[in-house]
Amino acid sequence: MSNVPPFAELIAATEFSAIHLEMRDVYTPKGPVYTDWKAGIPIEYDRHGDWVRLVGETVGRGVDWRRARIISEPVTDFIVYEHETTTIVNVPAGEKVRWLPRRLASDLFLPGNDFWVFDNRLVRFTHFHGDGTYGPHELSDDPELVRRCVEAFEAVWARAVDHADYVPVVKEDEPVACSNPAAAA
Repeated sequence: MSNVPPFAELIAATEFSAIHLEMRDVYTPKGPVYTDWKAGIPIEYDRHGDWVRLVGETVGRGVDWRRARIISEPVTDFIVYEHETTTIVNVPAGEKVRWLPRRLASDLFLPGNDFWVFDNRLVRFTHFHGDGTYGPHELSDDPELVRRCVEAFEAVWARAVDHADYVPVVKEDEPVACSNPAAAA
C-alpha cells in the first residue's frame, strides 16, 4: 500500500504551480470513457465533472496548471482520444497543454516515469504497468530530484506545440480527422 497522499490532497496544498509530464502512448486502455469513445460514444465535458471542478477550483485560486505530452507519431488511437479529450475537457477546464512529438525529444534528458511537480518542491512519479494500467506512485521532496524534473519539464514545454496548434498525425505526414466536430473546431 502506498503512503503517497491522494492527488486531490496534493493539488489542494499547491499554491502556485502544478506541472505534469506524460510520456506514454497508451494509458488505461480499459478505462470506461476510452472504451466508450472507441465504441463511437462522443466525449462529453459533463462526464468529467470531478476533474473539471478540481482544475477549475485550482486554477481559480491562481495555480498555473500545465501539462506536456511526449507522443510518438503516427499517434496511437489513445492519443487521438486524448487529443479530443484535451479539446473538450482539459483546456476548457483551465489546463494549459502542449504536445511534443517524440522524435523532437531525443536530445532531452528525461526521467524514466511520468511525473507531477507541485510548487517546485514536491515530485510525484506515476509508475505504470506495461499494459498502461496504473501502478504505484512515488513521492519525493529531494530538492535535486525536483530541480531535475522541473528542468526536464521546462525543456519539453519550450519545444512543444500548444494544444490549439497541434494536429495529431495518424499516418506518416497525414493529420488526424477528428471523430468529434467540436474537437476539430
